[in-house]
Amino acid sequence: MLEVIINGKSRSLSGPVRVSQLIQEMDLLGKRIAVEINGEIVPASQHSTYQLSDGDRIEIVGAIGGG
Repeated sequence: MLEVIINGKSRSLSGPVRVSQLIQEMDLLGKRIAVEINGEIVPASQHSTYQLSDGDRIEIVGAIGGG
């Protein structure tokens, strides 16, 4: 069991979880988002391999169009 903070809220995750699994679990698959873990941006190319750790602080933000 992992305890992480996602966008300021505590959340429990079961077993080893990769960023891509978290994105899918949060129903964000296919959306334009940026993921930051412990102050570092995780590129989309690493979402399927980046393993979350107990205590990680995760920020997920959606891209906003404008002009």
